[in-house]
Amino acid sequence: MIQRDTTPAIETSGLVKVFGTTRAVDGLDLTVPAGSVYGVLGPNGAGKTTAVRMLATLLRPDAGEARVFGLDVVRKADAVRGMVSLTGQYASVDEDMTGAENLILLGRLLGYRKPEARVRAWQLLEAFGLTDAADRQVKNYSGGMRRRVDIAASILNTPRLLFLDEPTTGLDPRSRNQVWDIIRAVVAQGTTVLLTTQYLDEADHLAGRIAVIDAGRVIAEGTPGELKSSIGAGTVHLRLRDAGQRGEAERVLARVLKVSVQLDADPVALTARVSGAGSDVEMDRGAAEQASRALSELAAAGIVVDEFSLGQPSLDEVFLALTDRRASAEEAA
Repeated sequence: MIQRDTTPAIETSGLVKVFGTTRAVDGLDLTVPAGSVYGVLGPNGAGKTTAVRMLATLLRPDAGEARVFGLDVVRKADAVRGMVSLTGQYASVDEDMTGAENLILLGRLLGYRKPEARVRAWQLLEAFGLTDAADRQVKNYSGGMRRRVDIAASILNTPRLLFLDEPTTGLDPRSRNQVWDIIRAVVAQGTTVLLTTQYLDEADHLAGRIAVIDAGRVIAEGTPGELKSSIGAGTVHLRLRDAGQRGEAERVLARVLKVSVQLDADPVALTARVSGAGSDVEMDRGAAEQASRALSELAAAGIVVDEFSLGQPSLDEVFLALTDRRASAEEAA
């Protein structure tokens, strides 16, 4: 097992990468604690993969600084490479080889003697539930199995820091859950994981802290709970019996809750955030009181509500709120 270190796994300050006229990463500041899953969320083109490639020493930054366990990724690139491993968005193993052959070959390239490489390969195949498929060519694996063997290849030599760049893209729910279990097991052995993903529920399930990035910059950072609290104490979801009353329902909610109301794609559905003040308990109580008042006002206006719920904001709602704020600020400027 890796000995845990109090040194941050990653520290960046003003990190920049430019491609032509595009600033893919534009002053990125991150501090990633060791021994945990740290999530990086952002839309396509936000700079997630570019940032990972700089941290993994595959790209040279144009400005700023980045350190991995205290080592500069430019001046100490060789030492950094000895501590990290990267699994990209697509499987990087040889599809014409079997799962066992891939892992044994990579083990040999990493310096294992052949018997040791074989033992390590079978340890990982067993741990990742791939023993029955060990002698099948990888091209005959399912998507989930390919991702599992790819992650197994990344931890043949247990890294101190594992970069997982959108590891569950295109997987079905069962395969995603299997990959999540693997990630938890890797962290339990002491490895730090930097997880980039577009799936907000994935970060919510796995990450202790999350950075939301857009246009190459961090626009928010914190625990999932802190990020959710930052946009309000709760979210009201309701469904109407009559789609023709949605306009009036929107006006009532906006007046009572004093927030903008989101009209969902479903013509009878509306969503609105509610907030409170003071401690978490007081915020929850205030949100409940606002939601109750809104429901009473809807009834008084003759609007029939078939479903009404108050829950914590999702990370999807957090992301939309944060990126909307950023877009509004840029427009105002």
